[in-house]
Amino acid sequence: MIKFFEYNWQVRDEWFNWCKQLSTEDLLKDRIGGVGSILYTLFHIIDVEYSWIRAIEGKDDVVVQFNDYNTLEKVKSLSDTFRNDIVKFIQTNSDESNDQLVSVPWDEDTYSRSGILHHIVAHEIHHVGQLSVWAREVELSPVSANFIGRDFKLI
Repeated sequence: MIKFFEYNWQVRDEWFNWCKQLSTEDLLKDRIGGVGSILYTLFHIIDVEYSWIRAIEGKDDVVVQFNDYNTLEKVKSLSDTFRNDIVKFIQTNSDESNDQLVSVPWDEDTYSRSGILHHIVAHEIHHVGQLSVWAREVELSPVSANFIGRDFKLI
């Protein structure tokens, strides 16, 4: 599972670099088939990842507002900050039971740690696919989604 988190973070960072070629207007333009704009999609990925990890840890959700992070630099900074906490979690909690049930404040159901971790990975991959479609709509090549050939050394 650790390699998939590292994969998502590498791809996310590549998307942040890719976004530097777009104007603020293009980053914030509402798009069809997703949660909104390119920048909001990156924000959403980060917010969801952190919320689920904090739920696994039994911590309160940290509610962040997009209006406070409405530039590429601010969203990248948020990603880096939250990632540092998540790396610490992964490094210190990889041996705990993945069958442990977790309750979240935004849903009545409970979920296994394993299910949540898989959801986090799949959620980001899903939205990266949307970013790829939008990249082609603006006539630019998307970031590579290849898993093979990447160097994983973060954790």
